[in-house]
Amino acid sequence: MASRNDLANAIRALSMDAVQKAKSGHPGAPMGMADIAEVLWNDYLSHNPANPSWVDRDRFVLSNGHGSMLMYSLLHLSGYDLPMSELKQFRQLHSKTPGHPEYGYAPGVETTTGPLGQGIANAVGMAVAEKTLAAQFNRDGHDIVDHFTYCFLGDGCMMEGISHEVASLAGTLGLGKLIAFYDDNGISIDGEVEGWFTDDTPKRFEAYGWHVIPAVDGHDSAAIKAAIEAARAESDKPTLICCKTIIGFGSPNKQGKEDCHGAPLGDDEIALTRAKLGWSHAPFEIPADVYAGWDAKSKGAEREQGWNAKFDAYKAAHPDLAAEFERRVIKGELPADFAAKADAFIKETQAKGDKIASRKASQNTLNAFGPMLPELLGGSADLAGSNLTLWSGCKGLTAGDASGNYLYYGVREFGMAAIMNGVALHGGFVPYGATFLMFMEYARNAVRMAALMKQQSIFVFTHDSIGQGEDGPTHQPIEQIANLRMTPNLNTWRPADATESAVAWKSAVERKDGPTALVFSRQNLDPVARTDAQVADIARGGYILKDCAGEPDAIIIATGSEVSLALASAEKLIAAGHKIRVVSMPCTNIFDQQDAMYKESVLPLSVLPRVAVEAAHVDYWWKYVGLDGRVVGMTTFGESAPGAALMEHFGFTVDNLVGTVEELLG
Repeated sequence: MASRNDLANAIRALSMDAVQKAKSGHPGAPMGMADIAEVLWNDYLSHNPANPSWVDRDRFVLSNGHGSMLMYSLLHLSGYDLPMSELKQFRQLHSKTPGHPEYGYAPGVETTTGPLGQGIANAVGMAVAEKTLAAQFNRDGHDIVDHFTYCFLGDGCMMEGISHEVASLAGTLGLGKLIAFYDDNGISIDGEVEGWFTDDTPKRFEAYGWHVIPAVDGHDSAAIKAAIEAARAESDKPTLICCKTIIGFGSPNKQGKEDCHGAPLGDDEIALTRAKLGWSHAPFEIPADVYAGWDAKSKGAEREQGWNAKFDAYKAAHPDLAAEFERRVIKGELPADFAAKADAFIKETQAKGDKIASRKASQNTLNAFGPMLPELLGGSADLAGSNLTLWSGCKGLTAGDASGNYLYYGVREFGMAAIMNGVALHGGFVPYGATFLMFMEYARNAVRMAALMKQQSIFVFTHDSIGQGEDGPTHQPIEQIANLRMTPNLNTWRPADATESAVAWKSAVERKDGPTALVFSRQNLDPVARTDAQVADIARGGYILKDCAGEPDAIIIATGSEVSLALASAEKLIAAGHKIRVVSMPCTNIFDQQDAMYKESVLPLSVLPRVAVEAAHVDYWWKYVGLDGRVVGMTTFGESAPGAALMEHFGFTVDNLVGTVEELLG
């Protein structure tokens, strides 16, 4: 029977061997955290390697994702479908073992980590999802949602500002099943952190409302085990276990130094390390008794079978709840009648023709969709009254009652977006969260991570342009919409009125393969007349809103608040004898995915005189209008003044748009 040291040393050996073979990587963290990982995974982690998607598994997040060989070693050794051949291909093209853990590559990787601090934020989201699902579905004697979220994080995660945001909220929400392990090794890339990181981390987390276990020897299995027991016994607070470790543990000349953080140890040092650890096996060789000590397949199968029996009893006692749990959590399906009911609401919205801000139209849509979608978990970064993300059925989550469907995130835009990603990854919810479009900048990297992981996070951004008005250029987005549109796998909508807003929400809710950004106005928008066919075409991202007989002389492309400007300008141009087509393009990303025939029908190559108009940066639009076209947009920051005055000042007027088209037509 292999000893605990042997089991931990298997992680160290695999990590240093894979990094050495790849000629790049980070051996220090895996070697330093191997003892903690061994105790957690072998004694506590509830998971089934044969079914990585078992819904009541514990979640494990490696926030310090540069230590990815720790994760890959754990998955391989415990029995996941990650063969040794993949470890030998660490950091190579198309391997399941990329340089940082990536969701969707290796089975058992719960989230993509690497941008430091976001892993712990995702873990907070997973713990929020667990607590909320438990409050919504568990009944007396039937705890079908009952699992922990474990997270490893290092000094870098602690220094990143997002860790402050999410740790503060986690304490407020009393996430008792969140247990974080702080790898306190005192080393970062530039060396010993005491020159730039002297926080009293235990006191900091105590101030957040966490249960803190300080000064645990991260190389003493008994001490680690005692700390985990104490953490699991605390049900009202998240726990931080502060583990003193030695980075690169076992390396005679490099342990405890930045030398082993982000570079291979070297063949000579690896040989010395093997001797010091008493590990006499060849590279990538794991003895049978070590494999046996790590194998979690039979234990995992038993745990899942036990849960299946619990769920069968739950189904017998609460059949309606069980059916809803299967739909939402196990299958991740929308209600069968959602599409039809959503389409009916869209038709009704078009018939009403209300002149309202698209942020208000968004709230109206939430009031219609919310009762159909108990999986919606909303929120706002302290702007609910401005973003209009609260709907009539909202109930806030609290530490004492997590059965609601709305999270007051406070002024934590980055934390909000990353927590949403964790909620989406966990399953059982469709998260949406809101802020002003300008403050997308604070959340930017988490928005990108949602797109990278293809998660269904819905980002609501209101106050979409210089129409924001008096708050001035600090609050007026210019380049942000282009940034969002250019993010791979992110669908960005900027609706022209209430109908397009409802279609945008339906698209976001139905989309399962990536995130959506919904960009809404502060100011009221004129309703647009449409045929049923035009309403149907909104979902294609771009469509002909107004047309002429025969081939048009020019095409005007517009989005959002500028669609009504385009229509008014078209009327004036038509009166002057020009044939004009107006194209509304609320989601360029979806329009670009349409087949060539449809795109040609909307923007025919034969019609080159094109003008785009949008109260955002001009540079995005050249691919649609061509270098010989024109763009009425922004190339500077805004100003502080009433929105209408700014629109006129920056040229968003009928006269300017008409003049631009006429200049193009010669």
